[in-house]
Amino acid sequence: MIQPPSTGESAGPTMLDRAFQLAYTCAYQLMRAYWRLRRPTTHGSLVTMWHRGELLLVRNSYVSYYSVPGGYLRAGETGVDAAVRELREEVGVEARPDQLRLLLEETHLWEGKNDHVLIFALEVTERPPLRVDHREVTEATWQSPERALRQNLFPPLRRAIEQRLSRG
Repeated sequence: MIQPPSTGESAGPTMLDRAFQLAYTCAYQLMRAYWRLRRPTTHGSLVTMWHRGELLLVRNSYVSYYSVPGGYLRAGETGVDAAVRELREEVGVEARPDQLRLLLEETHLWEGKNDHVLIFALEVTERPPLRVDHREVTEATWQSPERALRQNLFPPLRRAIEQRLSRG
């Protein structure tokens, strides 16, 4: 169930969107090469948004797996503030920091870097309208956690979903 873009946007990617997708893919490959050489520690935040037991998954143009809205922390930004910003930037959903609950925190080796990841949960009573830019984010879909776990997922996201299911 792909969510349609908000009014005023085209239903699918334009040629300009495709050019941005190519740029994102090239930039990501360059970042991966840098990470393999430098082995940095990165800090990222993601948001699992839940509605009536279903989870919002997104697909980014530059990777093959599903994830959730999220990205790297900016200088001076807290993890929860980055999560709120990324949620707004990637799918157009507004949230307050106090609405997010930390679900998982871990550091793991990923693509040549030590990836410190915070994953937050946001419970929503109604499905918010979503805005997908067709550049960085190419798809947004609501799925049950069981169906999500059958998908190719960002590994920490898989662990966060499994933890949530085990807690009931």
